[in-house]
Amino acid sequence: MSAQTNAPRHNPKVVTALRRFAISISVLNVFGYTVLGFEQPWTWPLIALATAYSLEIVLEIIGARAEGRTARFRGNGPRGVMEFLYPAHITGLAVNMLSYVNDIVWVMMFGVIVAVGTKWVLRAPVKGRMRHFMNPSNFGIAVILVLFPWASIAPPYQFTEYLDGGFDWLVPAIIISLGTMLNAKLTERMWLILAWLGGFALQAIVRGLLYGTSIPAALAMMTGVAFVLFTNYMITDPGTTPSSKWGQIAFGGGVATLYGVVTALGIAYGLFFATALACAIRGTFLWTADIVARKRTEEALALAAVTRSVAAPAPAEAPACACPDGACSCPAPAAAEAETLKTPVVA
Repeated sequence: MSAQTNAPRHNPKVVTALRRFAISISVLNVFGYTVLGFEQPWTWPLIALATAYSLEIVLEIIGARAEGRTARFRGNGPRGVMEFLYPAHITGLAVNMLSYVNDIVWVMMFGVIVAVGTKWVLRAPVKGRMRHFMNPSNFGIAVILVLFPWASIAPPYQFTEYLDGGFDWLVPAIIISLGTMLNAKLTERMWLILAWLGGFALQAIVRGLLYGTSIPAALAMMTGVAFVLFTNYMITDPGTTPSSKWGQIAFGGGVATLYGVVTALGIAYGLFFATALACAIRGTFLWTADIVARKRTEEALALAAVTRSVAAPAPAEAPACACPDGACSCPAPAAAEAETLKTPVVA
């Protein structure tokens, strides 16, 4: 089978957003290990990147051969390879930065493998194309937390551990400023952010009224660096969230609602589990909508075929001859006359 022409993997705006996401998380890791106080060994980001890059390329080669197309990292030189690896770059650094697995590096690598691999396994039809619906980084961390109960998320204090004198507010302020510009201009997920923030505040108040939870303490979580990072760089993933206004509102509000339910049930790390549940619900909805649309299309085609067969005119029959036997002769049908008509030839 000949290779098909590559379609662009992302539109230019999304490529720009991914590039800025990749730059932002890279800069944050550099400052994290040199200034802020990241807890993981400094070699782990490099191991995470090597794992993510390798798996992403291998899976793309396998997928390209199975689909009869050219691998997406080919055809545009080093720039094409770099743009292809942006998602893997973000995923690898995010899983390492936001999870804490003591000194067992292979668990972190396992989380990266799950995160990258889920893009090829958990897919749903979106506008005629198969797209992954599970947030990769979030899902990789959630799987680590489920399979390894002794693991945890990275301690929030690591983002401001060595900052004092008011500078500890500088980090979240920078993240909010850069993240807001990025999401407003490129990912266009501001409706999702607003719905998420409003829903989170509402669930905190509801939990306080129903279960006696400290409302100020629940709301204070919104001021932490981890929450700010999650809001601006995790939940707004353009590849796994709706693009329409009401779809974004439903998704953001849904994550907040699920977080309230999960937290009320006494389950820790609710942010990651709530996001995974919301993505799973969205994936189920996409598959259901596609199956219903296919069924309706098949029914419409079948109905159209039946309608055409009923409405088609019956073949015309030759008129009956009313002449008595031997009294006259009826004209032959036009078809028969055409078949028996002879052209006289002059001798």
